[in-house]
Amino acid sequence: MIGTQPPISWIDNRIPVSCKFNDSYYSIYGGLEETNFVFLSGNNLPGRFNDGFHIAELGFGTGLNMLVSIEAFHKANIKGTLHYTSFEKYPLEKSQAERALKSFPTLNKNFLLDQWSQKTFSVISDRVIATVIIGDARKTLKEWDGKADAWFLDGFSPSKNPELWEPNLLKNVAIKTKKKGTFATYTAAGAVRRNLSDSGFLVEKVAGFGRKRHMCKGTLI
Repeated sequence: MIGTQPPISWIDNRIPVSCKFNDSYYSIYGGLEETNFVFLSGNNLPGRFNDGFHIAELGFGTGLNMLVSIEAFHKANIKGTLHYTSFEKYPLEKSQAERALKSFPTLNKNFLLDQWSQKTFSVISDRVIATVIIGDARKTLKEWDGKADAWFLDGFSPSKNPELWEPNLLKNVAIKTKKKGTFATYTAAGAVRRNLSDSGFLVEKVAGFGRKRHMCKGTLI
């Protein structure tokens, strides 16, 4: 079931905040820097990129993580295709995403915004095939027939959006991960680490981004 997009407020007229979850869509200390630190470096990217590499994500939000990943793939000069699949229950309106992404003028975002939809949609561009699956990830992930090399776990804070950190969902993340695949997330909450460990990941608690003391990352064993 697709969730109705709740109202959005703005910090400094540029950083979107979900009024439903009372949480920002990316760090106030730098969305671009956070994505590179937490999700790319946390998954040892771009060093692992290869033809057919597949990133999957819980929480598409503004699409920032996808855009940064595509840019990194292109800069790495990988011959072949990057696959990117994201799961999102509460899709932003195109105008909201466009406003949020104005903070990142160096990113090529028009190809995404041109295809933006509040229903499941795909974006195909130079050496990239991306799909945004709209709906409750607790259902849509089980139905997905793919497997990821790397996961970006980017739901809202576990204390505010516990559904995206439930044990059964994280077990399905593990099931949908290739052998020796990885995950990274900005949170180091004990329950999240336990759920990921119980799902089959070797979990590491490491230094976090900005004012967050810790984050976690891991490898499927």
